[in-house]
Amino acid sequence: MASAAFEEIAETFEFLDDWEDRYRHVIEMGKQMPALDPAFKVPGLKVEGCASQVWLRPIVSGQGPDAEFGFEGESDAMIVRGLIAVLHALYSGLTVAEVLRVDAPFELARLGLNEHLSSQRSNGVRAMVARIRETAAEVAG
Repeated sequence: MASAAFEEIAETFEFLDDWEDRYRHVIEMGKQMPALDPAFKVPGLKVEGCASQVWLRPIVSGQGPDAEFGFEGESDAMIVRGLIAVLHALYSGLTVAEVLRVDAPFELARLGLNEHLSSQRSNGVRAMVARIRETAAEVAG
């Protein structure tokens, strides 16, 4: 189960045959993301386990399992900003209950990311997904 925005990314990736084109597309997605307010670049929002610096600021509307999930994020590495944009498309707008049902490894594998990211980048994506799921679980109760 993925959001419509993520499905659009998956469709775009189907048309991009070359990994370098996909890589450039992910970087472009990161460039289009709004910058995170420096006030939110704090230790409590920093994601540990990433090779580069990553901050994720959850934005949740409501309470309990039906609360709508979203987040802002930023990284000092352009490819990681793009990966944050991919995760934003995957999760934003879902309820926290739906966030917990998303099979992120399966969905991201559809994009072929597993095969082309370094192990450090893959660990970073897993750390970001874990942080998103942890936040959703806390809100869901």
